[in-house]
Amino acid sequence: MSTLVTFFSAEGTTKAVAEEFAKKAGADLFEIVPTEPYTKADINYLNPLSRCNKEQIGKKDVPTVGVVNDFAKYDTVYVGFPIWYAAAPRVVYSFCQKYNWQGKKVYAFATSGGSGIGKTAEKLEEYVKGAASVEAKLVHNAGEIENW
Repeated sequence: MSTLVTFFSAEGTTKAVAEEFAKKAGADLFEIVPTEPYTKADINYLNPLSRCNKEQIGKKDVPTVGVVNDFAKYDTVYVGFPIWYAAAPRVVYSFCQKYNWQGKKVYAFATSGGSGIGKTAEKLEEYVKGAASVEAKLVHNAGEIENW
């Protein structure tokens, strides 16, 4: 079996951490990309009418581009994302719903400018039904994932 590092990155922070960790771990890498890319205005959480706020509050499905080929071969999946409203962005949940998580170990790593990890693992469990385990951790660099 093998390891997959998948991630969504709005501004490049999570992407840098995910790429470095995947390289060190010898894992496959997959970027979660929304069908409609986010603009700077879309992710301005200070604007109550911004796209990210509407998606999070409205629990909207956010379509994604591409699929992970042969997802069944992975026994361990790392899912990286920025924290939005003490949770994963809705695009991450939409991505997760596409796959069978039965028996997989899921490690959610989140980057954040100021929020904590909150109940991220519990919220993610609903979208990775059947996973053997779901853990979440706030990280600032790839080394913090390696030492999990």
